[in-house]
Amino acid sequence: MASTANPTRADFEALLNEQLGGAGEDGFEGRVVKGTVTAIENGMAIIDVGLKSEGRINLKEFERGEEDGSHGLSVGSEVEVFVDRVENADGEAMLSRDRARREAAWDKLESEFGEGKRVDGRIFGRVKGGFTVDLDGAVAFLPGSQVDIRPVRDVGPLMDMPQPFQILKMDRRRGNIVVSRRAVLEETRAEQRSELIDKLAEGQVIEGVVKNITDYGAFVDLGGIDGLLHVTDMSYKRVNHPNEVINIGDTVTVQIIRINPETQRISLGMKQLESDPWDGVAAKYPIGMKMSGTVTNITEYGAFVEIEPGIEGLVHVSEMSWTKKNVHPGKIVSTSQEVEVMVLEVDSDKRRISLGLKQAQRNPWEEFAEAHPVGAKVTGEVKNATEFGLFIGLPGDVDGMVHMSDIAWGISGEDALALHRKGEEVEAVVLDVDVEKERISLGMKQLEKGAPAAGGTSAASAGGIKKNDVVTVTVLEVRDGGLEVQVGDDGATGFIKRSDLGRDRDEQRPDRFQVGAKLDAMVIGFDRSKKPNFSVKARQIAEEKQAVEQYGSSDSGASLGDILGEALKAKQD
Repeated sequence: MASTANPTRADFEALLNEQLGGAGEDGFEGRVVKGTVTAIENGMAIIDVGLKSEGRINLKEFERGEEDGSHGLSVGSEVEVFVDRVENADGEAMLSRDRARREAAWDKLESEFGEGKRVDGRIFGRVKGGFTVDLDGAVAFLPGSQVDIRPVRDVGPLMDMPQPFQILKMDRRRGNIVVSRRAVLEETRAEQRSELIDKLAEGQVIEGVVKNITDYGAFVDLGGIDGLLHVTDMSYKRVNHPNEVINIGDTVTVQIIRINPETQRISLGMKQLESDPWDGVAAKYPIGMKMSGTVTNITEYGAFVEIEPGIEGLVHVSEMSWTKKNVHPGKIVSTSQEVEVMVLEVDSDKRRISLGLKQAQRNPWEEFAEAHPVGAKVTGEVKNATEFGLFIGLPGDVDGMVHMSDIAWGISGEDALALHRKGEEVEAVVLDVDVEKERISLGMKQLEKGAPAAGGTSAASAGGIKKNDVVTVTVLEVRDGGLEVQVGDDGATGFIKRSDLGRDRDEQRPDRFQVGAKLDAMVIGFDRSKKPNFSVKARQIAEEKQAVEQYGSSDSGASLGDILGEALKAKQD
C-alpha cells in the first residue's frame, strides 16, 4: 500500500474515481462541473476544473447571463461549466458555459413541465412555421399559431421581451421543446373573465364597445369580457341585419339578460331598455280597426305588416284578396309597400296580431249586388266551361255562373254548353247573388224573346205561373233523378224530382215517361234562379183533399173510392 505522505498517480486516480463514480477522467465528459477562474486574458476565461489541464471559454458565453452585457468574472470566481472533452489536440480541456446553462435549464424545465408551471423566456429568432425562444439557455420552438389568441401581423414588439410561456411538450433526448404564449394568455383571460363575471349581474345596465358584427348579432366588449347582442334583442322593430342599428366601434348601452356560469357566456339586449310597444296593444288596436302599415316580409303563408315601430301583424294568405285564391302573397303585395289592413285578432300574451287585407276593402260581391240587382243585364267573357255550366267574368273581378239549364230554351243542357267556348263574350241576366257564399247565378236564355223576366214576382218569373198552380207540362229530358219539363210549348222549364213523380213507389220511376209525354203537375216552388219546381204527388194529394172536402163527411159512410169517383165524374162534367 502506498504511503499517504507521498501520494502517487494511482492515489489521485483512486480519489478521482471515488468522486466521479469510478469513471476516471473520462467520467468528466458530458457533465456539468464546478471550476475556478485562474486567469482572464485575450477575451478568454481560463478555468480549472481539476483535470490535468485547464480549459478556455470565450467571455461572451458569460455575457448572456448578465443584463448589462458584462461577463461579471474575476480571478477566483467559481462557475459551472460543461465538459465536452477532457483533453483536445492541444492538451486543453474543452469547456462550455452555454452547455452548462443549457443543461441546468433543462433540469429546471423538466421539473416545471411536470408541475404544469409557466416558464419565462425571450423570443429571439424567426424560423419556418414559428419562432425560437430562449428559456434561460434552452432553445424552444414557438409555433406561429401559439403566439397570440388572434393572428398577429407584427411580432416585432414581442421580440427579446421577457414574458411567460407554457411548455406544451419536451423531449430532452432529441433536444426538442415546444412552448405556447397563447395558452398563457387564454388562461389569464379566463381568470380575468371569471373575475369580471363575478362583478356582473343579470338585469344590470352597462356600456360596451361593439367589437364584431355577424349576421345573427354583435359582440360587445364589456371591459375585458365579450357579450352577445343578438339581432332579435336590438330593437322591437324588425332588424334584417345588425349593421342597420350599430357599427363596429360604437359605444352602446346594453342590459345583461342572461349569464351562463358554466360556459361564461353573456347575453345582452338593447330593446329591453326601451318601452315595450306591446303593452296595452289590445286596447290600442281593437278588432275591426282599420289602419295603414308597411309590408316588411313576405312568406309563402302570408305577409308581415308593420303597423307601428316594433309591432308587426300577419296577413294570412287567405285574408289577402277576395277574388285571388291560392296565389302566392308576393303576387298581391310587395316589400315596403304601404297597405291598408284591418285588425282581425289580437293575442297580447303571444305578441301576435292577425290582420286582414281584403277586409279593409269592400266585398266585391256586395258591390256587384248593389250595382247589378236581380234582373240586371251584364256582359262578360267566358272564363271557363265545365260539365255543368259556364263561368263568366264580371265587373269587380268576380265570376258568375250560368247553369247549363239556363243557357238556352228548347235544347238539352249538354247541347247548350256546346254552343259556347272559352274567351267568348256573352250577355246574361242576374238571377241571384249570394254574398255570403260568394256566388252569382246568371241566365242567358232569359234574355231570349218571350222568355220570362228575371227578378219579378213568382208569377212573373215563371211565365205567369205561381206556386200551387196545376199546369200541364211536356217532358224534355228523362234523368235518373227525375224529369226536365216545360210548361206548354214555349213556357218556363222546370224539374220534377223522382220522389215527386207519384205517391206510390212504382209511380216514382222516371223511365215510365218518354220525351214528349204530357202530364199534369203542381208548382211547389221556385229555385234561386226562379225556375219552377213541379210535383205530381203534390197534385194528387191536393186533389184528394179537395174531393174529401167537397163530397165526403165524417158520418156519410162513403168510401174513399166513392168520393174520388164522384170527384172525377164532376170534373168530367
